Parts: sequence; structure tokens; C-alpha cells
Amino acid sequence: MKKLKLSVAMVGISAMLAACSMDAPGSDDSQTEGGAEGGASDGEFTVGLSVSTMNNPFFVTLQEGAKEKADDLDLEMITVDAQDDSAKQINDIEDLIQRGVDLIVINPADSSAVAAAVQSANDANIPVITVDRAADSGEVVTHIASDNVAGGEMAGELLLELVGDGALVAELEGIPGSSAARERGEGFNNIAADSLDVTAKQTANFSRSEGLTVMENILQSNPDIVGVFAHNDEMALGALEAVSAAGRDDIVVVGFDATDDAVASVEGGGLAGTIAQQPTLIGEEAMEAAAAILNGDDVEDFIPVELELIRGE
Repeated sequence: MKKLKLSVAMVGISAMLAACSMDAPGSDDSQTEGGAEGGASDGEFTVGLSVSTMNNPFFVTLQEGAKEKADDLDLEMITVDAQDDSAKQINDIEDLIQRGVDLIVINPADSSAVAAAVQSANDANIPVITVDRAADSGEVVTHIASDNVAGGEMAGELLLELVGDGALVAELEGIPGSSAARERGEGFNNIAADSLDVTAKQTANFSRSEGLTVMENILQSNPDIVGVFAHNDEMALGALEAVSAAGRDDIVVVGFDATDDAVASVEGGGLAGTIAQQPTLIGEEAMEAAAAILNGDDVEDFIPVELELIRGE
């Protein structure tokens, strides 16, 4: 078993203004109609949490961190799952507005499409917080996330170190339109542009199954690649399956998110590395900020969460 080597990169507030794939959703203590999950606490304030998808361990962990902190702060929390559907997320948020929540925390499925829902909340005078992924427009009180650009650069630097200058590599991109996909790709290509040959680039929508299929196709058309960067761990783990099935254990795969499966894979010599965003802390910070806002206190426009590079030795 390989010993994990951790290197920590602190995120600067000026570095970014935007952020981000298994099945069991995070469990709350009560279930409401329409797929919304309500908290057990009967607090003075009610906070709605709209998650892009609960079919992703990263966001399950984020929701669980938010729920535990909400209980500690005596906030009632209602969770709705957009299932990676922008139209459903807009409808979910409209429903939260109609239910009279005091504040809405949004993890956008699509950074552009969610702007309509943010504007609806603005019109209803309901404060909005975004987490992990930003909204392209609308008034948001604070955004809580890691620096995805910096994380993409960390992944690019690791891949460059492992495969060497000028090596042929592939990039598996996240959901088009999400700030996480844009920013992680930007950071990675900041490094790759002058040092790596990104010969294949294709979306796999943050999905493990799509990561497997896309990687199989890339291997057929680009047999000389020696490295892969995937915008999240689910795609990275799918790509790793394809690489192993093809007998190409020489190919280095780097992911992003540090889910439990990904960290175990790094430890076992599978993935070469992953970038940790600490989703529990993102959820906790969201509820801390919500409580502050609802009690009339000022919060920063952007609340950064520390990044870690997790790699095998």
C-alpha cells in the first residue's frame, strides 16, 4: 500500500469568484413531498439547499456537512435534488420560494441557467448563497468554494511531473456550462498549454459511466496518450477502468474532488492523484454564513476553502 503524500495549497480570495460526480443520497431526518428532504430541527429560520445532484458522493458529503451544522445552529434545512437537470433546479428553487424559506443555498447544475432562479429569489427578497459552483448572474450574498483554477493548475503540475514535458495527454471535461468545468479546465490548460500535448478533449459530464465510455473511445483513436486529467473523480475512476481493461497501466490518471473511492484508489496505486476540496467544510461554511446573514451580520463576498493535493508516493 502506498503512503499518501499531502501538500496543501491555501486559496486566496482574489484568485476566483466561482467554483466543481454512487448512488445513495444523503439522508435527513424527515422527508417532504416532491423529493425535498427536510431537517429535524424546528429552528427560527428555514434554509433551502438546492444541490445539483445527490448521485455524486462529493455533493452527498457537502449536504451532510451542511445538515449537521444547520442542526447545531438551530436552522431548519430543506434539501432539493436537481438531478443534474437545470430546468428541475429552477422549478425546485421556485418551490422553495413559494414555501417561504428565509434563505437559499444553491449548488448550480448549470451556472448560466441557474441565474433565472437566483433572480426569482432576489425578487422575493430571499438572500442567496452559492456553493462550489457559481451563478453567472443575479445577486448572491456570498460564494463559498475552493479555487478551481488553482486546483486545475495543481492537477496539471502533477501530471506534467509524472509524464514529462511534451507528453500526449487527454482531458475529460465536466458538464458544459458549469463553472467548475470551465475553471478546472482553465487551470489545467494554464499548465498544459506550454508543456503538454492535449491531443484529446471531451466531456463526460462528471459521470463515472461516461468517463469509462469516453476513455474507451479516446484510447481507440489516440493510442499514444500517456496521461489523463479528469475534471472530477467520478470521470477519473471511469477512465481508470477503461485504461486497466485495455492493459494500459502505463497511463497516468489524475482526478479532482478526493472522494473516498478516489483516495482509496490513490492509496492502492490506481489514480496518480486527486485534488481535495473538503466538501464537508463547504457545507458547514454555507450554514455558518446563512446564520450570520439571517441574523443581520455582514459576510465576505467570497469565502475560500483550502485545497489539498493527494498523491501517491
